[in-house]
Amino acid sequence: MMAGAGGPGGSRLRELLGRARKRKSAFGSGAELQEAALRLLDHHLNLSDLLLEVEDSVKPAEGSGIEHQKVLSESFIASVLQEQASRLGIPTAILAAKNAVTNIEQICQASTSSSQAPLLNLEQRKRLSCLLLTIKDLLANNVFCRSLFCQEIWKMKLFVAFSAKESICQLQQVLETHEVNWQHVLSCVSTLVVCQAEAEQLFKDLLRCLLIKAFENYDMENMITAFLIARQAALEGPAVFMPYSEWFKASFGNAGGHHGSSKKALVFLFEFLSELVPFEAAPYLKVHIMYPPFVPTKHRSVLLEYITLAKTRLADLKVAIEDMGLYEDLSSTNESVQPQGQALRDVEKAIQIFENTRKIPTSVIEASIFRRPYYTSWFLPALLRPRVLPKTPDVHMAFIDSLKRADKIPSNLYSTYIQACHAMKEKLLQDESKIETTRSEEPVEQLKAELAELRVLIVDETKYEDVPAQIAVISDRLSRVLGHSSDENEPATLNSQIRVSIFAPDLEACHQSVVDLLLTSFCQNLIAASYFNPPDRQGSCLSLFVKMMCGHRNLLPALLGRLCQLIYHQGPSLNDAHILGLAAFAIHLSEYRSLIPEVEADLGISQPVLEKILSITEYWNLLLVCRTEESFAFCMRFCTAAVSYLLCKFSSLSCDDLCALLPPSLVKKLQYTVPRLNLEARGIMREEGETELVWSSLSCPSVHYKRASLYLWKQARFQELLKEKAFQLSFREWLLLELGVHPERDILSASERQDFHYWAIYQWYLPAPSASGGCDGDLEKACDVIINAILDFSQRVDLGSYGQLKVSVSPDILCKLQEMVFELGCRRKLLSGCLDARRHFLFRAFQERLKDREHGSALGEQLRRQQELLLQRRLLVGLPASALILTRRKGKKTMLDCEDFFHFVNLELKNVCSRGYALSYDITAHFFRGLLNAGLDCEESAEGVNDVLTTCQTKCPVVLFSAALWWPRLEPVLCSQWRRLFGAPLAEELERLRECWCSATSFLSSEAVFPVSGPPWISAAFLHFTVQQRSAHGRERDALKRLGTDKEQLLVSLLFFSLMDLISAKIAPKEGVDFQKSLEWSLEILRCLEERGVSWLPLFPSGEKVPRKYCVLRSAASDRHIRLLPIAFYSLTPCFHQELFSREQTFLYVALDLYIQLLQLFVEGEDLPQSDQVGQGPGSAEHGDSLEVITKARQFLLSAISRCSPKSFENIRPLLDTCEKFDPEMKATLVHFSRPATAMELDGELVLF
Repeated sequence: MMAGAGGPGGSRLRELLGRARKRKSAFGSGAELQEAALRLLDHHLNLSDLLLEVEDSVKPAEGSGIEHQKVLSESFIASVLQEQASRLGIPTAILAAKNAVTNIEQICQASTSSSQAPLLNLEQRKRLSCLLLTIKDLLANNVFCRSLFCQEIWKMKLFVAFSAKESICQLQQVLETHEVNWQHVLSCVSTLVVCQAEAEQLFKDLLRCLLIKAFENYDMENMITAFLIARQAALEGPAVFMPYSEWFKASFGNAGGHHGSSKKALVFLFEFLSELVPFEAAPYLKVHIMYPPFVPTKHRSVLLEYITLAKTRLADLKVAIEDMGLYEDLSSTNESVQPQGQALRDVEKAIQIFENTRKIPTSVIEASIFRRPYYTSWFLPALLRPRVLPKTPDVHMAFIDSLKRADKIPSNLYSTYIQACHAMKEKLLQDESKIETTRSEEPVEQLKAELAELRVLIVDETKYEDVPAQIAVISDRLSRVLGHSSDENEPATLNSQIRVSIFAPDLEACHQSVVDLLLTSFCQNLIAASYFNPPDRQGSCLSLFVKMMCGHRNLLPALLGRLCQLIYHQGPSLNDAHILGLAAFAIHLSEYRSLIPEVEADLGISQPVLEKILSITEYWNLLLVCRTEESFAFCMRFCTAAVSYLLCKFSSLSCDDLCALLPPSLVKKLQYTVPRLNLEARGIMREEGETELVWSSLSCPSVHYKRASLYLWKQARFQELLKEKAFQLSFREWLLLELGVHPERDILSASERQDFHYWAIYQWYLPAPSASGGCDGDLEKACDVIINAILDFSQRVDLGSYGQLKVSVSPDILCKLQEMVFELGCRRKLLSGCLDARRHFLFRAFQERLKDREHGSALGEQLRRQQELLLQRRLLVGLPASALILTRRKGKKTMLDCEDFFHFVNLELKNVCSRGYALSYDITAHFFRGLLNAGLDCEESAEGVNDVLTTCQTKCPVVLFSAALWWPRLEPVLCSQWRRLFGAPLAEELERLRECWCSATSFLSSEAVFPVSGPPWISAAFLHFTVQQRSAHGRERDALKRLGTDKEQLLVSLLFFSLMDLISAKIAPKEGVDFQKSLEWSLEILRCLEERGVSWLPLFPSGEKVPRKYCVLRSAASDRHIRLLPIAFYSLTPCFHQELFSREQTFLYVALDLYIQLLQLFVEGEDLPQSDQVGQGPGSAEHGDSLEVITKARQFLLSAISRCSPKSFENIRPLLDTCEKFDPEMKATLVHFSRPATAMELDGELVLF
């Protein structure tokens, strides 16, 4: 146990405590004090007083002549102790302390007096006084240690006799009423936390009380006491008390800490910590720097000042903060551990956490991002120290693999590590080859011999009764080969999952050889037995053999990994005997599935855990793939053999019992492959036949696998199985299988595949009832299933679940969907006024999928939602363009209905467009093509198109903004299509769009006037995009000046578009929007507005305060762009004129509202661009990180307050409460400057009277 808290730091704390003001007594009267003193004596706690009595307890008479004898006695006792200690090999001080405590215990135990008598009688007091005098003399001779003596005495008297709660209560009273010897007190603390299990929580409660008192009265004494006790307890190690770093974080690391109540409390804490710095030990300084107290933004300077001071002290101590470990051990008062040693400890701790949670520790993730030098220079080298990798991947290797998948280990470093491990293994194998050969050959050879003996028994029906005994012998031989008992750790192994890396299963050579030996024996036994008898007459030999293998739990990881290699990777290259044997083996594994733990399938991607955890029956579905000609043939052969073996082996079982044994995936794969590869199977789909299945035909090499599958397909027993719901292949499952096929490597030709798709979709699944996985004849339901299957498949492909294979959505399936959607559009008859009938099934399907991915704050959830929307957009573009638009009858007139498309764009699509207020070209062109096609259904095509585009102006302006952005590419496409379809002049609204573009082009290239046709923001959009595309090289300002005085709303719209581009350049710098150019264009527009005195502030307020004429602009912008408008606003501050503050009465309200929004974004931890995303701009617009953005905004706002008109302060009152929540100082400044204006108004009112 540690003797003191933190070396120099602890001494300094005790020194500060001595300087603190004296406490007042906690007792109200002398009687209470006397009662407490008696209670202390009763509990034998007054050790300090006993030691203080030494000097006066025994005084020899003057001239007694015993002084010389005393010196001799002292030296004699000291020499004896030193001699005994040397013989025992322990320090003399420890031996002296133990002897002293033993003597005290003997003295106290000699008392037989009642509780009413004095604590010690006269004889005992004399003996104790002599003992104490001897101790004092030993202390003078430097052979006695007070702290060691106190630890021993605490154990003997205090912590053996009393509860921890009782002891800590008394300790607390002593601290509150006495000047104490801190060495003794801290020794008491150490002993308590070590000896009493419940002491940890009691000390936590005590520390909490001390901090409450300290911050309530700003009492330094309580603060020092808390820190001393916390540090001392932490020194005893995490097994008995939380580390100091955790206590410090828990006490001060969040807004709910005691120091967060006021600025005064905050200053009190940092003054205390700062005074310790010159004397503080390095580990404590590191904790304070790495886990600093929570400080509100406005007081960050206080924290930064302390951190600077602490770093200076560390520099003086020659300690680098960068080399601080992730889990530094503060339980040692020795010098700091070297980085190499600390890194090894960190690795050990991180692996321990990973083993318990199966997640990468947060501290490691944080280090890989924020402490990159330590992570790459120390942590990774310590983690990747070459070693001989275990046969079954251990937790160390699993941790490395997790980091690799998370891109936290560079590929080259990982490859170097694996190569070094293999090299070490090779060297070890070479050094021990002779020894290992001698050790291993004998058990393996014995196992081979016993397996050969089993084959002799299996082929002879008269010897079946000897098989169980022989399998028991094989099990024993197998145990010797594997090296330990199959029953070892059985419960733990059964409950733990078996991890298999699907794309790269890794097996130890020795384990693989054993598994191959067993599987080969099983296959040979099956073929040999089948030569003499069918499976139903082979007894339980093979079943017992598989059960024996499942009983060896330590063999299962290698077995499942080897099955993955053989079936998933090498399946098409297996011969008939192997396929038959492995198929039968799969059936017996399913028979004993209760003995096999779940499989954790590692697909090399991040995915929900539930999708990776598979039962053994689900594992087969993962291994049996149907993507290429070779895999199709193998899958059908394997499944045919497995199901045929089951029906032959267990022919007497009922249908329910068969279903319990048979993995559903095997039957479903047959339902998929047999009709696909056999035309005959499509004709007799699920008709019961009379053909009997003969096992010998399957084991005959001359029988083609297609013929064998038809034998099975026609079998009546198999047709019964197909009626079971668990074995029915649904339309969705069929689609997912078909989408995974590689068309260029398919077993079917393109025409054969088209025929198969037509049969499967239109002849089977579309008319089939939903109870059997069909669509009930509902074409819309079929489209719904296909859409969801395509999107789910695309998600898997994007996640990489198909390994290195390049997979895209099947063009054949997409073509079938296009056909069905077109057919729906042709025959769809809407009922006027029926809202359900009017809703577009396509967008309903999209919205239902997005409901499962509601907007979340987690970044991962946002990215998954964005990915889903991008896939939906991709699918939308692949469907007929006319599918976006519905037609409906209104009286005798046909109308075009785009309401569902507009709703989808406004709610979802605009939020995945990097430009923020314009869609991508593909979806924009797709809509306009669909609009023109749909116009054919109208009696007056041009009128129908005009109505939709007019509706766009208010219902979906983002479509028109998109047209303006892409018009140079869009115009030739639309004009050509219009001529083909109608052979007439363009519709009026399309012509208006073309005129807007022409006007913008001529306006910028000549002195022409810029006319505004229609809503000014449409003309502004064309002018804005033309400026961006033409790169006018400084002529923008001249062009702005030439705009007439009636173009104020157009100028404000131009400002809005430029601000959107400014934000786009920050959040998506790779999308081609130049930050510098956008900023300069924004400032030019703002200057022009200011020179004309045009109000532009109404663009920024949120909610109902936005003028109606600007609501259209804001409705077109993405949610994220609107949230980031505060950044755009404060980017414009260099161009704000003095007149703006006094002219615009709402300026202060808008600026304050946007500042509060900026703070809210920062607090929520999202949406503020980082420094590497922000372009370079002049002055205040050149933002750094989030804090710099907020700091500059705050500085501007503070400087602007004094320049605003008095009436401006009337508008901000609703914002003051919110402002106080985030920035109380800002509110105080606002209130201060608003008071004179109020006073002036009151004076003016008095004058009137």
